[in-house]
Amino acid sequence: MWVKESGGEAVDKWVCTVCGYVYDPASGDPTANVEPGTPFEDLPADWVCPVCGASKDMFEKMRG
Repeated sequence: MWVKESGGEAVDKWVCTVCGYVYDPASGDPTANVEPGTPFEDLPADWVCPVCGASKDMFEKMRG
């Protein structure tokens, strides 16, 4: 599954394998002050799932 950025480039969504939360780059993560349009790969290394606190390495790219 993917969304398109304003430039037309496809951006992948990522799912937490612990709780199922989906990080959608189009929405960002307001709880961590992550701006909309931020690709998963550009999230800070210490970013965690806003629902369960799992680290980035517990996320998998969604297949669409």
